[in-house]
Amino acid sequence: MGLNLDSEVLKAYGYAKENTKITQIGTGLINRTYLLSPLSEEKKYILQNINTSVFKQPQAIANNLRAIADYLNFAYPEYLFIKPVSTTNGEEMAHIHNEYWRMLPFVPNTISLDVLADPKQAYEAAKQFGKLSRLLDNFDAKTLQPTIPGFHDLGLRYEQFTLALNKTVEALKEQAKSEIEDALAHKYILDYYTSYVHRKDFPDRVMHHDTKISNVLLDDETYEGICVIDLDTVMPGKFISDLGDMMRTYLCAFSENETDLDKIKIRLPYFEAMIKGYLSEMKSILTETEKELILFSGKYMIYMQALRFLTDFLSGNNYYPTNYPTQNLDRTKNQFKLLHEISVNEKELQDVIEEHLV
Repeated sequence: MGLNLDSEVLKAYGYAKENTKITQIGTGLINRTYLLSPLSEEKKYILQNINTSVFKQPQAIANNLRAIADYLNFAYPEYLFIKPVSTTNGEEMAHIHNEYWRMLPFVPNTISLDVLADPKQAYEAAKQFGKLSRLLDNFDAKTLQPTIPGFHDLGLRYEQFTLALNKTVEALKEQAKSEIEDALAHKYILDYYTSYVHRKDFPDRVMHHDTKISNVLLDDETYEGICVIDLDTVMPGKFISDLGDMMRTYLCAFSENETDLDKIKIRLPYFEAMIKGYLSEMKSILTETEKELILFSGKYMIYMQALRFLTDFLSGNNYYPTNYPTQNLDRTKNQFKLLHEISVNEKELQDVIEEHLV
């Protein structure tokens, strides 16, 4: 079999060790993921262990995906929504030795990317994330359960930052002095968001909440978008979560782990491709207020991530994996530089948005 996976997990789906090949795949930090290849079938499957330290109510994920799958199957039966495979007992997840497992169909002739290499890929990814939200526009988002409460709640993240700031030791506070000043100086982003969050023309929608490029399947030859994956965080939210996370992760050629801040630049062709792809699906349903907040979405998500890295540094690096003691502080610097790049290029970026809103 290749891996020491509990045979009861396989048995729950009707397979056995001796007739199944399993390979660990994926680079995700949350769930352990395996490719399951039954020797007696041509079909392959994805087997995932749900990280219950992050997703404390796995059943909420199952309930959400069932409700969405049922709706899409009725309203848009041609849409490829990857629905979990049932266990032999008809359950959506296998509960084995206090662990939760789920199986998903493997989609052949597709790839997922870890790094964007071409603006067309940004276009296709943004289009797929936009398409999912558009198809669910008439679905009642309030019927879904939050799978990570407060995940993209900037107010909560700011509270966590101030709490960490008040509790941290002076040495860490001194090390992060400049970044703390940046965090406080950019609080206007939270204030601006707060002024909109309860308005009726800034509605809750069904959002993915984790729109990195690896969460889209592309055709392995044409790179055309096929569907979105990793649906654990699909729940009610604001559109700025998805679009903002794309801006945060697509616009720069380097990740948050890059320490040479001179490399943190915005790639305008990628921004334009992303905006074009997203609005090709979402323009018809966004309210006028939402359209006004398109560029703000990037500021919102980048600031939130900067706060989260800084909070973790001040708290002793308890959440994000690090390779050296100041890595979360370096990540904070990286994100504030990216936020600065959006601000200094604001007119050019806004012009691109206006062009594609016409």
